[in-house]
Amino acid sequence: MRYFGALRIMPVILAIGGAACLASAASGTTPAALAGLEPGQWDLRSRDSSEPPVRICVRDGLSLVQIKHQGQACRQFVVEDTAERTSITYSCPRTGHGRTVVRVETPRLVQIDSQGVVDGYPFALDLEGRKTGTCTPLAARK
Repeated sequence: MRYFGALRIMPVILAIGGAACLASAASGTTPAALAGLEPGQWDLRSRDSSEPPVRICVRDGLSLVQIKHQGQACRQFVVEDTAERTSITYSCPRTGHGRTVVRVETPRLVQIDSQGVVDGYPFALDLEGRKTGTCTPLAARK
């Protein structure tokens, strides 16, 4: 009898927990591990190949989460958030989803593991990110 009573309150517990998770995801706060990263030009180099690094302008640490979905408005959910490591899953309407783990070694050096699906194709990235300077102004890019 006690077992069935627990089953009746389970949806209430899940609803409260889910609402708390949505509130934290929607608050727009930067995870602790990413909050201390230095903004600027970053090189992301694959540890699995000799390809040249990908250069991105990091305005805040969240720029390192959606590498294959850069610039897209995706729904993010913080799975883990410590001072040295964050894990975030995200879903982008009509283009895919992913899971990224960022391990912060210093404010200028990170290790990134990201995998997911973009435009119907799977991807897996194992990257080292290093700050290399300041971002190039838009006028200088032309």
